[in-house]
Amino acid sequence: RQSQIIETAAKLIKQKGFENTSMRDLAAEMKIEASSLYNHIQNKDEILKTICFEMANEFITAMAEVNDIYFDAEQKLYLAVKNHIQLITQETEKAYVFVNEWRRLAPADLTEFIALRDQYEKGFAVIMKNGEDEGLFNEVDKKFAVLTILSSLNWVVEWYKPNGSMTSEEIAEKLTNFILSGLKKQKL
Repeated sequence: RQSQIIETAAKLIKQKGFENTSMRDLAAEMKIEASSLYNHIQNKDEILKTICFEMANEFITAMAEVNDIYFDAEQKLYLAVKNHIQLITQETEKAYVFVNEWRRLAPADLTEFIALRDQYEKGFAVIMKNGEDEGLFNEVDKKFAVLTILSSLNWVVEWYKPNGSMTSEEIAEKLTNFILSGLKKQKL
């Protein structure tokens, strides 16, 4: 029941925003009494925390797997982008909440979440550094590059449609090619 509550809440939060979604809205959408929700969850903050931390952990696990593989940096970048896009296109409502509402986490949770986000960003920075060391990528400001890449990837939640003209794999390939066009050293 808790997973059904989380999924329904994610849908409502995507439609109305975290601040404008109430527990009464959630209960009405689920066709249950608001008091029944509290048998499964404490409050709206718990829902947001669950969504944000579950997704953050999925991203971190996927990045650890990529950086554990013996591929060159270009291949790792493609896999990291592909994994990111797959995660945000599998559960679009949760992904939308994760990308757009994390700032509304309770202060203690926000601090912990930012540490997880920083850990994930470091995974991309490792790929950038490996690419430079391998002579594949230009030397770049890694923080700027990582934030630019993640902004591009996370923007997908704003326009992706499961029945749209591109699959998640096609999106990942196009984004990776675009990102690589700015990172790759030009061959003379």
